[in-house]
Amino acid sequence: MNVKVIAFDADDTLFINEPYFEETEKKFCGLMSHYLSAQSLSQELLKTQVDNLPLYGYGIKGYVLSMIETAIKVSDGTISTKGIQKITDLGKELIQKPIELLDGVEETLQSLQGKYKLVVATKGDLKDQQRKLHDSGLGPYFHHIEVMADKQEVNYEKLLARLEVKPEEFFMIGNSLKSDVLPVLNIGGYAVHVPFHTTWAHERIDHEIVHPNFYATEKITDVLPILLK
Repeated sequence: MNVKVIAFDADDTLFINEPYFEETEKKFCGLMSHYLSAQSLSQELLKTQVDNLPLYGYGIKGYVLSMIETAIKVSDGTISTKGIQKITDLGKELIQKPIELLDGVEETLQSLQGKYKLVVATKGDLKDQQRKLHDSGLGPYFHHIEVMADKQEVNYEKLLARLEVKPEEFFMIGNSLKSDVLPVLNIGGYAVHVPFHTTWAHERIDHEIVHPNFYATEKITDVLPILLK
């Protein structure tokens, strides 16, 4: 490998994220329990979120709007303004969740700093991701922070152009096979999957990845033997 840039996903790669969304979803389902079962509400919310991605993108603000839209739909427009207020309060709680670094993250960054150009390549709401990275204390490790509208091949190609590196000089680390691994492999880069114990349904894939540039690890520190040979 002739890697020059190592990119890290943020949510559930550097710090905890999805469990907070799952907690909020449970509260939302409890709030709307007199309309539908929790399972049906979760299915409706997921469908609404995915349908809204082209409009709102990823992140908490779009999630809150999708919760409100789902509530209006399942209640047939009868949900009260007080109910809507409770949903927006759930969104505010979600935004203010504490930042909890995953095990081994800082050790990994310290080991790689100075040997590679380190960047963040993540999806989500710009202001929220900037806040989380600032509050995490990890900002000084990174040369560049990119909050991407999506993680398709074209988005990575634009990132590589800004960083002035070739695909074969780019190494992506993340917890999502769909967003962090497959698009990078498809453009000729390297990628490693660091699994998190829970994954948003929209980010799951149902097939095995076999590729010479693909690595699978159990924890983030496992990338060090790969990159510090």
